[in-house]
Amino acid sequence: MTTSSSSPLSYKDAGVDIDAGDALVERIKPLAKKTMREGVLAGIGGFGALFEVPKRYKEPVLVSGTDGVGTKLRLAFEWNMHDTVGIDLVAMSVNDVLVQGAEPLFFLDYFACGKLDVDTAAAVVGGIAKGCELSGCALIGGETAEMPGMYPEGEYDLAGFAVGAVEKSKILTGKEVKPGDVVLGLASSGVHSNGFSLVRKCIERAAGKLPVTLDGKPFKEALMEPTRLYVKTVLAALAAHPIKALAHITGGGLLENIPRVLPDGTAAHLKKGSWPQTELFAWLQNTAAISDFEMNRTFNNGIGMVVVVDAASAQAMAQTLRESGEQVYEIGVIMTRDDGPAVIVS
Repeated sequence: MTTSSSSPLSYKDAGVDIDAGDALVERIKPLAKKTMREGVLAGIGGFGALFEVPKRYKEPVLVSGTDGVGTKLRLAFEWNMHDTVGIDLVAMSVNDVLVQGAEPLFFLDYFACGKLDVDTAAAVVGGIAKGCELSGCALIGGETAEMPGMYPEGEYDLAGFAVGAVEKSKILTGKEVKPGDVVLGLASSGVHSNGFSLVRKCIERAAGKLPVTLDGKPFKEALMEPTRLYVKTVLAALAAHPIKALAHITGGGLLENIPRVLPDGTAAHLKKGSWPQTELFAWLQNTAAISDFEMNRTFNNGIGMVVVVDAASAQAMAQTLRESGEQVYEIGVIMTRDDGPAVIVS
């Protein structure tokens, strides 16, 4: 229906449905309630969320991280699969915060769209709440922005950030890493949330010849499998054994993320074949003839988190992580760096 130039207008006429936004908030509240933890003073619904650092910390240092989901969202739109990208959103930030030894405390999200579809938004936020619950992190606030004309129909964007805390004396910096230390790799749950621009090119190239399943899951589910949350297992292992460094394998893959936690003069020598290549990564590599170098620089290639430990504690650390449900592989060793790269896979 059109209106004349003299007809009164409402915000809804301009494309913003406040009632839909209110309905979404009401659907979010019980989801957020499941994520509540010590420290939450006020959460969903206020102008600002209040959080008190737990008193068990003596010298707490706050650690923050922010990220999005990237072009994985394009597949969520095309395949109408919205219930897992929220987990990706949480994982990308809380896994980053974890790398410095921090316990994620709380999370806030930003959901932006052209026209708010309450069911779709609720599915996305349901995933966010699930990710927070699985990582022991409270979902205490966020923002839903309905912006007509900014996004095509059926599309949205996501961003979020996490704040964690770590004792000042226990911050992981990587400074203690030295030649002879062992590099452990924790298996990823799939592509996670990086490299999807290349993934989508692979799908285009294989159009009409897509596999039915990969790694025992339907093709679409295998690609949309959310980023693994390493928080609870790694924090438990950290409490039991010393860890020298952690690296979350995101954009840039193994080759660019491991060097971020290595001190000058050291390099990680990874043994090719020391962890299995899944059907998913084999399909990606074979479909687009991707080189081994590009696989390790673009994707996590099967390793979502790297743990660097002293050789004497490597076996115990691996056992502790396996007992908590992680797939753990001894993938390399730290050596003295010459003029070559900081990560060598051979």
